Amino acid sequence: MRNFHHDQARFARKPTLKDWLLRNEDWYIYRYIRHLRCVEYYEGRNRLLFLWHFFRYKRLGFMLHFTIYPGTVGPGLRIYHVGGFIHVGPNVRIGRNCTLLPGVVFGNRHERHDGCRVTVGDNCYFGLGAKVFGNVRIGDNVTVGANAVVTKDIPDNAVVGGVPARVIRIKAE
Repeated sequence: MRNFHHDQARFARKPTLKDWLLRNEDWYIYRYIRHLRCVEYYEGRNRLLFLWHFFRYKRLGFMLHFTIYPGTVGPGLRIYHVGGFIHVGPNVRIGRNCTLLPGVVFGNRHERHDGCRVTVGDNCYFGLGAKVFGNVRIGDNVTVGANAVVTKDIPDNAVVGGVPARVIRIKAE
């Protein structure tokens, strides 16, 4: 549950009862991340609580079009909007303070799972519709532009964009 407190700190404010009554997207995103973190926490500890949170996590995932496997995303996850499909597969490891916009997909190069690993560093930002395919390592403090398709390794402090993604510039420290 420690990871959830880091996620909660990245929200501008905790959603309230009013947000639930008005069906604001912030409430749904907040609850999805909360249940994801509870599934990670209770797995192997308390079967009943694990099943309850897993059920809620899956229902919200179907409703929001999110598929984020437990144990793949580090603390400080931020999802800004509901819209396009977000997929973070079991072969992905994402560091701290990652921001995902709608349409971000981490996937395989081929139809069948080929065992490739995607590793993303800390403080990364993925723009609208960004895709990451294949065996890729993305460094720390990387910004991936909208609709970029990443197929090769990205160094630290880079801004990338395009199809296929190329380094546009290196950020100043």
